[in-house]
Amino acid sequence: MKPTGYTTVLKLLQIMTGKGLVDRDEEQRPQIYRARYPREHTQRQLLHDLTQRAFGGSVKALVLQALASRKSTERELEEIEKLLDRIERGTK
Repeated sequence: MKPTGYTTVLKLLQIMTGKGLVDRDEEQRPQIYRARYPREHTQRQLLHDLTQRAFGGSVKALVLQALASRKSTERELEEIEKLLDRIERGTK
């Protein structure tokens, strides 16, 4: 794989800054970039966008494709079952 160049990374960070995804500390040199939102927030947003674009908004289609894409471990399946039980009971 070809290494990513400095200017490519800088351009991506500038785009992300413009979209409000990262904050830039201009008082330091070199400038420091930090994520504006926690990982969980970003993951939820990406998942929402993916569900809308690739699966027509169908969470069922997304989950079925994710589970079919590779073999899940017993532990993963147990965690999925626990999550489904919590959702059925109406708790998170």
